[in-house]
Amino acid sequence: MSSNSFVKFDKVDKSYDGDVLVVKDLNVDIPKGEFLTMLGPSGSGKTTTLMMLAGFETPTSGEIYLDGDAISSIPPYKRGIGMVFQNYALFPHMTVNENLSFPLEVRKLNKSEIQDKVKKALSMVELQDFGNRMPMQLSGGQQQRVALARALVFEPRLVLMDEPLGALDKKLREQMQYEIKHIHENIGITVVYVTHDQSEALTMSNRIAVFNDGKIQQISTPDILYEKPECAFVAQFIGENNQLKGKVKSINGNSCVIKTEKGEEIKSLKVNVKAVGEGSTVSLRPERVEINSPDTNFENTFDGTVKELIYLGDHIRTRVEVCGNDQFIVKVPNSYKGANLKTGTSVKLSWKASDSRALDLG
Repeated sequence: MSSNSFVKFDKVDKSYDGDVLVVKDLNVDIPKGEFLTMLGPSGSGKTTTLMMLAGFETPTSGEIYLDGDAISSIPPYKRGIGMVFQNYALFPHMTVNENLSFPLEVRKLNKSEIQDKVKKALSMVELQDFGNRMPMQLSGGQQQRVALARALVFEPRLVLMDEPLGALDKKLREQMQYEIKHIHENIGITVVYVTHDQSEALTMSNRIAVFNDGKIQQISTPDILYEKPECAFVAQFIGENNQLKGKVKSINGNSCVIKTEKGEEIKSLKVNVKAVGEGSTVSLRPERVEINSPDTNFENTFDGTVKELIYLGDHIRTRVEVCGNDQFIVKVPNSYKGANLKTGTSVKLSWKASDSRALDLG
């Protein structure tokens, strides 16, 4: 077992019916103090993975380790793990102080120690004046902060969070993302977080594990996942992304040429391409494309037609038809001579070969 591993999934499978695997051959090492987010669509296996770590589900095969100890046969309450759920799960008949005291009383701490820890946990989430309130007297955001404080109050080795901000409105959700991120940075606890919201994952995490169909497609830091996706699923799931489909015409070291159905030849990085003649998807971020650029240093320049312009403040989201794709998006900065762009006009689109990534068909 890796010495860098605080949490380890070793060849973990999970099936509910003995037939279909909802988690397949999962191998992950999570170092102490990391904020790891499991990101993916519904049914991708991320919540099942979290529930196995919590102890509410048991692996069909394989083993999960926590700080070097195999834990698959240890009941949830003996794992010393804090949990935060989407629905807060606060006791409605108890005050905030009583909600936070409960996990400490179960652990048989003395009264003054309980008071100290409750006070510390409430100040961590900036609710030190709310101890005598009932949960129903609090807003959704305050209730979620109490739930977070309760998960932290007994100083667990690990905190698991399952879509904890899903019930909050957009502004409050974004505010809570930063609060949880800052609490994590301040106390250095290990966090495993589940969400289907990619911007939430990018904001909060040290690393993100992207799940699809019961498997981790790629696990890396937010910037690497965004800039260097290794498969078409990750490219599509993380951030906005253009896809141009074609066949591999030639391969030269780390570069290749993808020929579209209409005959355009796109020079690209060879990332996940096997052989000449095979189908491929070229992945390209909208902000990497330039419209009508005077610069001639681009390996790729194609004619396109503007289909739609949407003003979004700092940029104009420009939908263009190019290389047979009429859903191709370019983010044109607002400072650019955007006034010249009109629906129906012909434009030249340019981008570097190093910004286009030839991937599997996805």
